[in-house]
Amino acid sequence: MSGRILVVDDNKVIRQLIRVNLELEGFEVVTAADGAECLDVVHHVRPDVVTLDVVMPRLNGLHTAARLRSDPRTWDIPIAIVSACTQGEVDNGATVGVDAFLAKPFEPTELVRTVGKLVREGRQRGRGPEGGAQEKDGGGEDGESDRAGAGMVDAGGDAGPVARPGG
Repeated sequence: MSGRILVVDDNKVIRQLIRVNLELEGFEVVTAADGAECLDVVHHVRPDVVTLDVVMPRLNGLHTAARLRSDPRTWDIPIAIVSACTQGEVDNGATVGVDAFLAKPFEPTELVRTVGKLVREGRQRGRGPEGGAQEKDGGGEDGESDRAGAGMVDAGGDAGPVARPGG
């Protein structure tokens, strides 16, 4: 699998955990420590997918997602929230256009599957392998429509289990 992923989390250990799991599957990974840093580097990195934690200093994940969606240069980058999501955060994320939610603690295989799916979907929407908007070539890599797995909810409302604090 290939693609460039921008991993945004204020916890260095989590950033490294996500990085290692994605790099083992062939992804190129760039990291940022919070939403403000993400917005500083996203135009240079040109990622195929952005993963965002929700609770971060300076600029949280939901505000970062909203800013990415409102920028004509980044509006079409697939976004996955990787966080201990509450139902309210899932709902707010869906409102701002987040593509997928992965609850912490996450299964590494689910992380890789979710990111891989978003890379493929982004390319089908017209984002090329370099992360820039391009004309579609008419064909996706495969017709996989792998829906929400354990711990993941897609923004369309098809729900798998969502971890909630205390339960």
